[in-house]
Amino acid sequence: MSEAIDTEGVRALMEDQLRLSRRLRARIAELEDAAHAPVAVVGMGLRLPPALNTPEAYWEFLTGTGSALSGIPADRPGLRAVHDPTPGRPGRSYVDRAAFLTSVADFDAGFFGVSRREARLLDPQQRMLLETSWEALERAGIAVRRADRLDVGIYLGMMTSEYSERNEDRRDTSRIDPYYITGGGLSFGAGRVSHLLGFSGPVMGVETACSSSMTTLHLAVQALRRRECRYALAAGANLLLSGNLMVSLCQTRALAPDGRSKSFLATADGYGRGEGVGVVALMRLDDAEREGRPVLAVVRGTAVNHDGAASGLTAPNGPAQREVIEAALADARTAPADVGYVEAHGTGTVLGDPIEIGALDGVLGEAVRRRGTPLSIGSVKSRLGHLEGASGIASVIKTVLMLGHGVIPAAVDPADGDLNPHIPWDRLGFTVPRRPAPWPELPRRIAGINSFGMSGTNVHAVLEAYRAPAAEPAPPRPGRPELLVLSAKDPVALDHLADRTEALLRATDDTRLAGLCHTLRAGRAPFPYRLAVVAPTARALADGLAGHRARGLPTTPAPVPPRRFTLRVEGPPAALAAVATELTTAHPLLGTTPAPPDGVRAAPDVTPAGPEGDSAGPDNAPGAPTAPHGTPATPAATLRALLTRLGIPTTLADGTSPDSLDGPDAASEPTRDPDGASPAPTDRPDLEAATPEPTTSEPTTSEPTTPEPALAPTPAVRIELSWEAGGRRTTLPLAGDRPGDAPGLLAAALAALFTAGADPRLAPLAAPGTRFAADLPTYPFRPIRYWIDEPRDTARTGPGTAAATGVPLPDSLDPEPLTRYLLAVLGDVLQADGLDPGLSFLDVGGDSFLSTLFITRVEEHFDVGMTADELSLDQPLRDLLGTLARSIAATAGARQEVGA
Repeated sequence: MSEAIDTEGVRALMEDQLRLSRRLRARIAELEDAAHAPVAVVGMGLRLPPALNTPEAYWEFLTGTGSALSGIPADRPGLRAVHDPTPGRPGRSYVDRAAFLTSVADFDAGFFGVSRREARLLDPQQRMLLETSWEALERAGIAVRRADRLDVGIYLGMMTSEYSERNEDRRDTSRIDPYYITGGGLSFGAGRVSHLLGFSGPVMGVETACSSSMTTLHLAVQALRRRECRYALAAGANLLLSGNLMVSLCQTRALAPDGRSKSFLATADGYGRGEGVGVVALMRLDDAEREGRPVLAVVRGTAVNHDGAASGLTAPNGPAQREVIEAALADARTAPADVGYVEAHGTGTVLGDPIEIGALDGVLGEAVRRRGTPLSIGSVKSRLGHLEGASGIASVIKTVLMLGHGVIPAAVDPADGDLNPHIPWDRLGFTVPRRPAPWPELPRRIAGINSFGMSGTNVHAVLEAYRAPAAEPAPPRPGRPELLVLSAKDPVALDHLADRTEALLRATDDTRLAGLCHTLRAGRAPFPYRLAVVAPTARALADGLAGHRARGLPTTPAPVPPRRFTLRVEGPPAALAAVATELTTAHPLLGTTPAPPDGVRAAPDVTPAGPEGDSAGPDNAPGAPTAPHGTPATPAATLRALLTRLGIPTTLADGTSPDSLDGPDAASEPTRDPDGASPAPTDRPDLEAATPEPTTSEPTTSEPTTPEPALAPTPAVRIELSWEAGGRRTTLPLAGDRPGDAPGLLAAALAALFTAGADPRLAPLAAPGTRFAADLPTYPFRPIRYWIDEPRDTARTGPGTAAATGVPLPDSLDPEPLTRYLLAVLGDVLQADGLDPGLSFLDVGGDSFLSTLFITRVEEHFDVGMTADELSLDQPLRDLLGTLARSIAATAGARQEVGA
C-alpha cells in the first residue's frame, strides 16, 4: 500500500520553486535592463569649421544660413599644388574648396605641460583633442585633477594623420625624431589625452573610414553599460593637410567639383570634404542623475555591422543598412513610430542617397505613414561638409542640440532646387525641411543617426531628449551666501575667465546661482592663480569680480600651500550645537558619512546632522556624526568632521590660551575702535571681500549676508580656524553673534584658504537639488602657433647638415658654469626660453624622449657618466642639473679638454 502524500511538504516545495522562479525572472530582467541601460550625454567640446568652438556657436550656425565652405588656406600649399580644375588629370585634384577650420596651428602647450618641441611635432588633431576633451569634461562639471586618475575611457575615431608627412623625405631623414610616431600615429591621439589628463579607463583608437567616430560612440556606450569605466569620451577628428588623399578621392570621382555635399538634391554629384574635431562626454544615465550632471540628451541604443559581400568594398549596401537601423532600434527598445527625425549620412552622391533613403523606408516607412506625421530627414554635411572620420560626432552633437532645443533646422536651402528624382518622395512620408520647424507632435522626442563608412562599417544610434524625473528636488532658494572660485594657470587667463564669468553673472537670474557656483567650485580643477568671492546674489558676485580686477589680480601664485590647520572651539555646548546645525542645514552633505566625492549631489532625503544638544532633532538622527561605540559626537568633534569632509584636516586646540594657537609669526592685530571693540561689522549685503581680516585673538564678525528672522544672540562662542602659510599664521572666525552667521563665515574662510593655495574639496557645499550648470565659460586657453611648414622641393637639407646648437661651451667644469650650460642646452632641446630652475623636468614639458635627446646632446662634448634612465625627472631642474654637472666633473678624464 503506497504511503500517504505529504501535502504540506509538496506545497512548501512548490512555494520555494515559485519564489526561486520569481527571483530568477527578476535577475534576468535586471541583466536585460543593464544590457540596454540608457547613457547620458553630459558634455560636449568642438572645433568645427569655420570657427565654431562652442555648442552655442554651432547651434547658431545650424539655425542660420550659408555654409562653412572656403578656399584652400594659405598654409596648405600642398593642396594648392595638386589642384587642376580639369577632372581626370592623373595626380591632380579638381577640388579647391572645402570646409576648413580657420586655425589649426594654435595650441596652449603650456596648459597641458607639453614642450615647444613636442607641440610643433604633434598632429594638430591631437592638440585640438586635448582642448576639446578638457572642455567637454568642464561642461559636464567633471574636475580633472591628474593625480585623481579618473575612471574615464577614451574612444577616438580618426581616419588620417597627414601632419607627419611634413617630416618625410627619403633623401633626408634628419627631421624624423622620437615624436614622428607618437605625434602622428593614429593610436596615440586617444592615448595622449588619457596620459596628459591622468585617466585610468580603456583607451581605443578606431578607424572605420567615415563611420569612425560613430563607431566610437557605440564602443563607449557598450563600455559604460558593462561598467568598464565611469565616464567615457567619444571623439572624432579630421584635418586636410596633404594633397595625397584629395588626389585619390578625385581619381575615383567621389568628390563634388564645387566642394559641397548636396544631400538629397537633384544636383548631387559627390561629397564635399571638411575638417573638425568633436568630443562628447558620456555617463550612465542613473549615475548622471545621481551626481546632478547636466543631461543634454540620452543615448537609448546603438548598433554596428558590415556590408559583407556587397557589390564592392566601398559601395553602400541597402540590406546591411536596414539591418543596422533595426538592431539599433531593438537595442533602444524603441518603436519605429516614435522616431521623429533622422540625421542621415547624406553624402550627396547619386548612388548613396537613394540607397540610404530606401533602407530608412524599409525600417520606418510603414510606421511613419500609419501615424500620419512625416519623418524629417537632414544631414549636416550639406552645410558643414563631410568631416570623414569626425563626421559622425558632428552629427551627434547636432542631434543633441536639436533634441535640447526641440527644433529641426533647415536641411536644404529654398534656392537649392529640386530633391533627388531617384527617390520616390511622394509615397514615402519623409520630408527634407527647407526652413526651421518645431519638433513634430509625438509622444517622445526621438532621433536616429546614420553613419556609413567607405570601409563597409555601418553604425546607427538612437537618441532621445532628456526628461527629468518628476521627483526631482526643488533647487535651493536664492539669498544664501555663495562662494564663487576661479583659477587659472597664468594671470592673463585668470583675467579672461573673470571677465567672462562676470558677464555671465550680470545676465544670470539668482535662481541659477547655486548651480553656477557649485559648478565652479566642484566641477573645475584648481590652478595656481586664484580669486574667490562670497555674496548672496549674482549681481553682488559680479561686482566682487569687477572689484578684484580693478584692484589687480594676483601676479604670483601662493609659494607654499597652507598647512597645520587648527580648530579652536569654545563655548556652551548648546550654543556650539546651534552653530553646527546652521552649517549642516545650509550644507546637508557636510552631515553625511562618508563625504561623497566631488560632483556627487545631495540626495533629496539627506537629514542634517544633529549635534549634541541640537533642539532641532535627535542626537542620533541619520547622518549625525557619532563618537566610538555609537555615542553622539561632541560639538567640537562635529565641527572638525565637517572640515574634514571639506578636505581640511584639523587638530583641536585646548582653548586655554590664545598663545597655544598663535606663535610669534602670527598675523598682526586688527585695528580696533578707541573703546577696544572689534571693527564694526559690514552692513553690505553684497560682501565681495573673499578674505576677512585675519586676527590673532578676538574673532572678526560680519553681518549675515542674507536676510533672516530676528534670533536671540548666541551665548559667547569662539570657533576659529587657523593655518600656517608663508611663515605666518592666519586665524579666521567660523562663528559670529548669531548662529545664522556661520555659513557665510565658513564660506569666507574657505575663500581665504582657496586663494592662499589650499585645495579644499568644495562639493559638499551644494544644497539639495543643486545641479551642475552646462553653459558656463570653459578654460580660456592661450593659443600659440606651433606649425611645421611643408617642405619645398628646392630647399632640401641633406644628412648631417642640421643647424648647430648655438650653445657656447662652459669655460670650466666648475659646478656653476657647467650647470648654466646644461640649462641652456636643455632649453634648446625643449625649444623653450627662460626655463625656471625651480620647476621640474616634467613641469617644463619634458618626457623620456626629451631626456634621452638631452643626454645625447650633452654627450657630444662631455662624458656624462650616467644614463637618461638614472635621472630623477620630478626634482627641480637646479637639483637635476647640479647632479648631472657633478657627474660630468667626476668622470672627466685627463685626456678631455674643456670644449673638445
